[in-house]
Amino acid sequence: MFITNKNISRRAVLKGVGATLALPLLDAMVPARAFAQSAAAGKKLRFVAIEMVHGAAGSAPIGAQKNLWSPAATGNAFDLSPSALAPLEPFRDYVTIVSNTDVRNAEAFTAPEIGGDHFRSSAVFLTQSHCKQTQGSDLHAGVSIDQIFAKKHGQDTPIPSMQLCIENVDQAGGCSYGYSCAYTDSISWAAPDQPLPMIRDPRVVFNQLFGVGATPADRKERRTEDRSILDWLGTSIARMKKDLGTSDQARLNDYLENVREIERRIQKIEARNLSGEQRELPGAPVGVPDSFSEHVKLMFDLQALAFASDITRVFAFKLGRDASNRAFPESGFKGAFHSASHHQEKEDRIADFAKINKYHVSMIPYFLDKLKNTPDGDGNLLDNSVVLYGSPMGDSNVHNHKRVPMFLAGHAGGALKGNLHIKAADGTPMANAMLAMAQKLDLDLPSFGDSTAAMDLNAAAAVVTTDKA
Repeated sequence: MFITNKNISRRAVLKGVGATLALPLLDAMVPARAFAQSAAAGKKLRFVAIEMVHGAAGSAPIGAQKNLWSPAATGNAFDLSPSALAPLEPFRDYVTIVSNTDVRNAEAFTAPEIGGDHFRSSAVFLTQSHCKQTQGSDLHAGVSIDQIFAKKHGQDTPIPSMQLCIENVDQAGGCSYGYSCAYTDSISWAAPDQPLPMIRDPRVVFNQLFGVGATPADRKERRTEDRSILDWLGTSIARMKKDLGTSDQARLNDYLENVREIERRIQKIEARNLSGEQRELPGAPVGVPDSFSEHVKLMFDLQALAFASDITRVFAFKLGRDASNRAFPESGFKGAFHSASHHQEKEDRIADFAKINKYHVSMIPYFLDKLKNTPDGDGNLLDNSVVLYGSPMGDSNVHNHKRVPMFLAGHAGGALKGNLHIKAADGTPMANAMLAMAQKLDLDLPSFGDSTAAMDLNAAAAVVTTDKA
């Protein structure tokens, strides 16, 4: 493409009747005088926090001995094959595994709190703060790390942050053991008393990202007509393409095709769920797939698309709900999730639970591949992102919060080396790893939750000791 002093605004959008489509970063959006610095101009950090409830089989004593969650070796020469993290092998250069940390603030502090681990854990995951036991409106947890990130890095985007989920998490009122369902339903907290609602329906996510339909009536009409958002933007698209070079046209075509494919899949799901056939999830919204893997992948596609077009730079993604008895037969085990997590320390049942853990982790490479194959500045989205995956629970059989599962993926704009397994010293707070992660994400935090010191996430040492601050 011939470079001139004319350029398209980075915030340029395509507009049609009741529809707005943000664009990916194109060469034409970089001024000619800054073309040599375009890579730096495109480097923006992104963050995704993913929670899976119920801990891991590898957090149980037998599971830890058999390395059912994390690998045996630390440093760089680890073997993932026996562990639940085996699906991450193709991305090991991007992966930082942090094992053997604890989430003390998810433990019971007083006698009335005993037994309520399932109903406070999710509120602790990204806040690392002990939540107040209440079934009323006087909630109190902490500010979650995704919202701290959004406050700094999300103010320049149309949507500062988004919160997504897979399971039903809209159960208002009180749950069990004296805890409000608000603690169980959300992992994202804008303030200690303000949990943020999480979106389960991919159609709702798509409409929020692309402003589809000015009113509910408009959106209903579009669904009835079974037309794509791109059909309403045809003139705008054609006009823009005239001003683009060959490479930009190819990039725009790929992006638009991704939008069309995602919308087509949502329409297909809605048609199937409205067909009258019996559903596996009869109470779920019409846009929610019955298939766990289909639902997760669709949500990941929407997140990758939002990052590519810089609509938002942060997502909180809750994959499960505590005490859920959903089954995951694709894992190779047909039993219910919650029941499997209470394995009674029996080796065969721990092995079954490990299959579910591995299956859940196997969803992540799909997302990592999307990010890695999306150009961003002088690299790709995975280079400039951090994907946190973990759980605030450890050994779910006894509801403890020790040896909790956690890993990071992405290079954080070069701040994380990857290809590393760090085994923390016994008693190390998970908050130490999160504090270090926050600092790699350019957040100026002196402490976080019950942290005692920032962990060295690029350390090659086999065991990381913790000095009290």
